[in-house]
Amino acid sequence: MSNLSSDALVFADEGIVSEREPPDCAGPWKILLVDDEPQVHAVTELSLRDVEVHGRPLSFLHAYTGKESIEVMRREPDIAMVLMDVVMETEHAGLEAVDRIRGELNNSDVRVILRTGQPGQAPEREVVARYDINDYKEKTELTASKMHTLVYTSLSHYRELVALKQNREGLEKVIEASGSLFESSSLVQFARGVLKQLSALLYANDDTVMVRGVAVGADIETGPELVITASSNDDSMVGERIEDVLPQKVVARIRRSLDTNEPYFGDGYFTVFFKTSAGAQHVVYMTSDAEFSVSDHRLVALFCRNVGVAFENHSVNQEMLSSQRKLVLMLSAVVEERSPELKNHVVRVSEYAKIIGRNLNLSALELEELELSAAMHDVGKISIPDVILNKPGRFTPEERILMQDHVARGEAILDSQHSSLLQSARRVVGTHHERWDGKGYPRQLSGKDIPLFGRITSVADVFDALSTPRVYKEPWPVDTVFDYLREHRGSQFDPELVDIFLANRDAVMDVFAKYHS
Repeated sequence: MSNLSSDALVFADEGIVSEREPPDCAGPWKILLVDDEPQVHAVTELSLRDVEVHGRPLSFLHAYTGKESIEVMRREPDIAMVLMDVVMETEHAGLEAVDRIRGELNNSDVRVILRTGQPGQAPEREVVARYDINDYKEKTELTASKMHTLVYTSLSHYRELVALKQNREGLEKVIEASGSLFESSSLVQFARGVLKQLSALLYANDDTVMVRGVAVGADIETGPELVITASSNDDSMVGERIEDVLPQKVVARIRRSLDTNEPYFGDGYFTVFFKTSAGAQHVVYMTSDAEFSVSDHRLVALFCRNVGVAFENHSVNQEMLSSQRKLVLMLSAVVEERSPELKNHVVRVSEYAKIIGRNLNLSALELEELELSAAMHDVGKISIPDVILNKPGRFTPEERILMQDHVARGEAILDSQHSSLLQSARRVVGTHHERWDGKGYPRQLSGKDIPLFGRITSVADVFDALSTPRVYKEPWPVDTVFDYLREHRGSQFDPELVDIFLANRDAVMDVFAKYHS
């Protein structure tokens, strides 16, 4: 155990001047004091109680054994600095605790300062190299002035490390989003990544937000201002009105930028306004525990201009995707109109397919692609003569061949289209009559050689065809249709997809009732 008389901390009567008042939302630096002597805790906290580093005060946590320090670090992973005694419950308790912090907890950011009153028991050079210690101090050498310097430099280093990590994470998000920048949800991800990177570069706090103000018209009040994205991972803010999720004075600052179309820089915060050519107005709001420089202002202005370009490109791309969706629905409607019995067939098949897709945990983008692809499954019937399409009796062999040719005709209609959506629809058109056992048409594909969306649409299409009236048959009872799917799982249908469909009978019947002809 350590001996207080030999470990005594000697602090001169010195003060420290606060750099400036910390801005709102700037939390204190967390410092963990680890020592088995309560007096050491008291003296250390007394000496540092008025210290501020980069405008932020200090907050102290306490542990009296090495083992206890691990539990504190586990609960509070954002501790910035640890002042660790060496000799506590054992001669090397402090060293063992540091080893677990770096290894078991995988915390390489926290600055660990080793304090000892018995330096011979833990040689400085060996300890620093082996245990990743950031500084090594004998307790007798730590005057108040030296302690203040130690805290300031350690916390500054910690801030640099965290900023670098945030910068890397932000860059990773930007790179990740760039591959699918123009997907419906990826622009939010892209903007969040850049905000995070920008926050790290400027040492900004993790409360940066981007707000959209919707201008309804020249003589009409501006619509609600909504949060587009935030540098934090708090998705609950996205899409919410700013007055519902942000402090009142922050709302006032944002609205001032929207009203004047000007940037504003205040004590520890700034707002930057930018507008797209389509008239959409946006504001980035950022806070920091340090003053923003002129170069910081230029950096943010550049960021806003580039994000404005991204928004413009995204809008153009969304208009193109919207046109493709309208084309899909229009072609599907044409097929339905040629056969009265097919009313709502496309809608039901799409909804049944989505039930399966959701239970496969498909993404929102994949679900939309599945829905529209399933809606196109019978597009080739556009070119089938009415006399065949609406024949009430059984087909002759020649007529059956002609009817089955709707698959090839549908593929031909979509063959020259290169968008991912229409190519997905083409695959569904070409494979929704294939069978799991390889006895389907037109290519006799089997198992997972059949594309997933084709296998899903097959289950949905057959269920709807059997459960609704056709010109050539009466509808089967729904229980009989479910029995048919159960009996043909593993032969006609992918067994996993049938099991999902059967397990979600209530959802299936809700669609059946809602869109029943």
